Formats: sequence, C-alpha cells, structure tokens
Amino acid sequence: VQLQASGGGLVQPGGSLRLSCAASGSIFMITAMGWYRQAPGKQRELVAAITSGGSTNYADAVKGRFTISRDNAKNTVYLQMNSLKPEDTAVYYCKDTIFSDPWDGRDYWGQGTLVTVSS
Repeated sequence: VQLQASGGGLVQPGGSLRLSCAASGSIFMITAMGWYRQAPGKQRELVAAITSGGSTNYADAVKGRFTISRDNAKNTVYLQMNSLKPEDTAVYYCKDTIFSDPWDGRDYWGQGTLVTVSS
C-alpha cells in the first residue's frame, strides 16, 4: 500500500490550495482518512480527519477555513484550504487507516507535501 500526496506549493496570505492524497495497492477498505501537518521546530499535529461515514473533525486553528473530503471510488482524500495564513506553513501529511483484508488494518502515511504561505 502506498499513499501519494500532492498539491502543495507557495501561496500568498489569503490564498487557497487543494491537497490530494491517493492510496494504491492491496486495499480492501479505508476507514479513517486524515491530514496532519508539521511546522519547523514543532510537533506533528492533526489538521482534519474524516471517517468512512463522512463524519469530520477539525483542529480549532483551521475550522471555517479548511474542508476535508473523500472520494471512496478513487481511494483519495482531499483538503481544501482557503484563507491561508503564514502560520499554516508546514509540511502536510496524509494518513489513512487501511485494511488489506477484513481483519488486517493499519495506518499508512503519505510522503508529505510542503505548503508555504508567504507574500
């Protein structure tokens, strides 16, 4: 199983970016999908998560600005980021809980994509 994240880049404050993370390989089902971020000198933190049923959870710092969604047919999770701030600058990682069969589930991480918010 592999997760491929994309969509990061340089954006001005107030701008928008959309991150994508596609899972591939031996996949029976994906339960939770999420995005985390790690800024320089800081610990990795949860940004947003979504369950297989569509329930979502957001960090307080991004509520109202970021939206997480998923396309189960494509095994892909998205993060729409609007009204970006310099403090959103970080490497963003996706994480999926993937079952390769009905009994074997584990967490997989993407490689990270850099988001830089600067004028």
